[in-house]
Amino acid sequence: MVRGMYRSRTLKRKFTRVPSGESVIHYKRKKTSHHVCAECGALLGGIPRGTPRQIGKLSKSEKTVSRPYGGYLCAQCLKRKLIAEARAGM
Repeated sequence: MVRGMYRSRTLKRKFTRVPSGESVIHYKRKKTSHHVCAECGALLGGIPRGTPRQIGKLSKSEKTVSRPYGGYLCAQCLKRKLIAEARAGM
């Protein structure tokens, strides 16, 4: 019987044939999903993909992009928002 941590489906399973001819299971963590724009759902560029543990080891400049709403809105949505705010302020 495998350990309890391997019984859940949070890990991907890969069946591998070893030199003895036996088939064994190798467990691997699933990849995390990409970050997406809050308005249009497009993939965000410059935002790394990883588990919270992996992201926590990165510096602040590696985690996000340095512009308003960086890591929250894509560049196109931000541009539309800034133009709308400028027009509303006139």
